[in-house]
Amino acid sequence: MAWVYLALAGLFEIGFAAALKPADGFTKFWPSVIVTVLGLVSLYFLTLATREIPVGSAYAIWTGIGAVGAVLFGIFAYNEPTTPLGLFFIAALIASIIGLKFATP
Repeated sequence: MAWVYLALAGLFEIGFAAALKPADGFTKFWPSVIVTVLGLVSLYFLTLATREIPVGSAYAIWTGIGAVGAVLFGIFAYNEPTTPLGLFFIAALIASIIGLKFATP
């Protein structure tokens, strides 16, 4: 169940990151509320995951999921630029996340 919690934490982390742009530096009320709530929910699931998964692995995977998701969200939702080299390193990050999953007891 810990891995499910960690996956949920990562998904909420993506939502948190995606909501940062509309929050406009916390100058917009509702987007700021969404950022805060999603961030807290993400941290909650992360803490549940760390009951069974080592903190270092859980944190690395959580931030990796959030980073990959935020980059992809930015590319598709906000038309943020990317390069082949950037996509290569996103793929490398995904491979690292998968590797950590299999390397973690």
